[in-house]
Amino acid sequence: MGLALRKEKILSAVIETFIRTGEPIGSKALLEETDLGVSSATVRNELKALDDEGYLHQPHTSAGRIPTKQGYRYYIDNLMKPAVLPENLRENMERGIRAGSGAPESILNRTVLVLSQLTKAAAAATTPSSDEARVHRIRFVSTGRHTSMAVLVTSNGMVKSRLFRCEFALTPQLLSMFDKAVNEAFAGVKLVDVTKGFLQTAASGMGELTLFIPDVLVAIYDAVQSALEINVTVSGQTNLLFSDSYDFDGARNTIRFLNDTKSISGLLNNSRTHMIYLGEESKLSELRDSAVITARYEIGGENAGAVAVIAPLRIDYKTIMSEVIYAAGCVSRAIGELL
Repeated sequence: MGLALRKEKILSAVIETFIRTGEPIGSKALLEETDLGVSSATVRNELKALDDEGYLHQPHTSAGRIPTKQGYRYYIDNLMKPAVLPENLRENMERGIRAGSGAPESILNRTVLVLSQLTKAAAAATTPSSDEARVHRIRFVSTGRHTSMAVLVTSNGMVKSRLFRCEFALTPQLLSMFDKAVNEAFAGVKLVDVTKGFLQTAASGMGELTLFIPDVLVAIYDAVQSALEINVTVSGQTNLLFSDSYDFDGARNTIRFLNDTKSISGLLNNSRTHMIYLGEESKLSELRDSAVITARYEIGGENAGAVAVIAPLRIDYKTIMSEVIYAAGCVSRAIGELL
């Protein structure tokens, strides 16, 4: 059941004022900061009611109120309107993220750097999931008379390479034959299906190349195994140490979470299109004093990985949510163009 309209206005005013000032808000300050059009006594009564119902909290008897996690959740779900980002900010974000073009990992590295600098918080991103990914293309780059690089490009935009060495000379003609043979065998195959058994079957069907191909197939297999791993990139951890909205334990616990790539991957890749976790909603004790704002990016119209900002609970949710969603869109476009 929702709150009455007047309570919603007061709750929204308390939260947005507290986000801006960091100070508990009393009835007098609230009337000065906002245009509620009611008496001071009415505001005091509504503040007490919101406190009794768990949306606000009074740190000290003589202090004003601050939002609780329940209050933030109601605000986010019912009252918050996403901010409209200025055009110059969108352009700067797009430019900063595209500076990492060349590989998905580079794009994601730039994305978390841009978000952490913009929000003065920490940011994280996961590489695309490869559960349904397929081999898109395999190329060979000569690096020496007896060495070459097998470069794997997957359907979800991942690019992985492995060096291999042969006892015989790797001529351009031989590499061209490798290119034709392996792409006929691998193109469109799911990464999870590239097993050692698959390699044996593929090699046996390559005729005269069978004696030359083993080292090549081992390099491709290693590249596939690397592409199947979900990697996490993080930036801005030190921002949390200088936030006046964290106590020491809160910052330390959050940084501990950011050092656990498995926990980050699990949280971000289980999130919906975009969402906000508050404290224990993440089911991670390290984040009890933190908010995680996430948005997923798409590749080929399908959900891939995710980007997120990790910050204290007192943050400008409507602006940061818009920034994270826009960053995810930039990632979708940049990786999509690589394909």
